[in-house]
Amino acid sequence: MFNSSSITEFLLLAFADTRELQRLHFWLFLGIYLAALLGNGLIITTIACDHRLHTPMYFFLLNLSLVDLGSISATIPKAMANSLWDTRVIFYQGCAAQLFFFFFFMSAEYFLLNVMAYDRYVAICKPLHYGTLLSSRACVHMAAAAWGCGFLNSLVHTVNTFSLPLCKGNAMDQFFCEIPQILKLSCSDAYLREAGFILPGVFIAFGCFVFIVLSYVQIFRAVLRIPSQQGRHKAFSTCLPHLVVVSLFVSTGLFAYLKPASISSPSLDLVVSVLYSVVPPAVNPLIYSMRNQELKEALWKLAQWTLFH
Repeated sequence: MFNSSSITEFLLLAFADTRELQRLHFWLFLGIYLAALLGNGLIITTIACDHRLHTPMYFFLLNLSLVDLGSISATIPKAMANSLWDTRVIFYQGCAAQLFFFFFFMSAEYFLLNVMAYDRYVAICKPLHYGTLLSSRACVHMAAAAWGCGFLNSLVHTVNTFSLPLCKGNAMDQFFCEIPQILKLSCSDAYLREAGFILPGVFIAFGCFVFIVLSYVQIFRAVLRIPSQQGRHKAFSTCLPHLVVVSLFVSTGLFAYLKPASISSPSLDLVVSVLYSVVPPAVNPLIYSMRNQELKEALWKLAQWTLFH
């Protein structure tokens, strides 16, 4: 029997047993991490430096890139260090910090995606009111609300999760610390207590998802009423990247937490956890830059300035 006061460290899930495969995982994660740093860093720098991109849509995109950098930095460096040094250990305080920051950035990203859906809804369905509804002050307040809600959400769940008595050891079936894995180690009655805290969060998350869906229903209805094909194409090009990012974020997260127990296995769980925690922050910059002509031109301009000055 264990109790939380006697646990000083947790054992994370190892990627492989052999040193060759561990090194392969290290280099693979290093490549993904550097790609995420480069992609999100370029978007942040480009939006900050190009005054033409100082609009609500790009302001929220800059915040999304900051969140993506934070979320992938909360998990990947420790996983790379464990693979490189052939260890599974993460200290109790480090696990709490990792859980808090990962949940904070993921929650903030979800709220930001809702704000970005509202931005696209106003831009397409209420263009005459865009400057009023999404003024500079309003944008700052909405972004601050997304960050603040993410912080409070993470703080409440982290404190409550690590206050639970742990009766089932200290080994996790995950390569980073997350709430479901801590709950599996807790006593059965404690698990029910945390479920009471999670349930309101589930309703909020579902409400946000419904908001995004309804926003895009209105957006598509408005776009289809645009008479010119060029106008419809431009409207779709500004919405499609956000819709792809939302779909990737929500689908991988839902599958990770709601997949049937009958198809669950350690290898599948590991793949799914990588899909929802690592892949979105790495590919989001690519998704947003592929169909966005303004952003591509600004990136090219930044590259030319960097190379020739």
